[in-house]
Amino acid sequence: MEEESLIFIVGVIGNIMSGLVYLSPTKTFWRIVKHRSTEDFESIPYVCTLLNAYFWIYYGLIKPNSLLVATINCFGIVAETVYLTLFLIFAPPGLRARTATLVAILDVGFPAAAIFLTHSMLHGYLRINVAGLLCVVFSMISYGSPLAAMKTVVRTKSVEYMPFLLSLILFINGGIWTFYALLAKDYFVGVPNGIGFFLGTIQLLLYAMYWKPQKLKKMSDNLEEGWQHDQPPNNSSLISSLLPERSAD
Repeated sequence: MEEESLIFIVGVIGNIMSGLVYLSPTKTFWRIVKHRSTEDFESIPYVCTLLNAYFWIYYGLIKPNSLLVATINCFGIVAETVYLTLFLIFAPPGLRARTATLVAILDVGFPAAAIFLTHSMLHGYLRINVAGLLCVVFSMISYGSPLAAMKTVVRTKSVEYMPFLLSLILFINGGIWTFYALLAKDYFVGVPNGIGFFLGTIQLLLYAMYWKPQKLKKMSDNLEEGWQHDQPPNNSSLISSLLPERSAD
């Protein structure tokens, strides 16, 4: 009973930390609404994060005693849906059409088909294992972003586009969910978050090496530019590496 209580407490803390990660793009979308334009931002990170959340919800629902894995991603789906709705409202026609197509394929058609086939054709632990494997695969996509961010830091010797607060939150988020996975003996949660925790540690070490006091104000102003270079937000350490959200000026 004590172990179950500890797992629950750690899962709740993980939900809180992942919630903060999901809320990280809020400043970006406040800027989009304020300027009534998506400017140079891209929708790919949010499309991929939404896709990832679907699979983690499915996994959390079908695996016994894994409800906390599903709950935070329910919040993530709400957040990402709001972000994508605002993006579609304020994007120029060409980008709006491309984003709508991506949403229809990656956030509606593909997850619906994958979950339907998994649920109808597989049973028992095989179904759980296949669902977990899908979660791990799509979570791994996210690691191109922190790797790209670290490469930029080493190349420029500047942490301007890797904000400390976001890096710290992602580091703690990965650590909490790795601890949860060890307690719950859930390797599908543990593998991507363990890697995320390791990369978060490297990011903080790079931050300590290359941080310059005079850059602090500029880094704070450019939090949204740093978001697209980091992993995405949820219990699987969040997305996306396919495209940078905004190019550095």
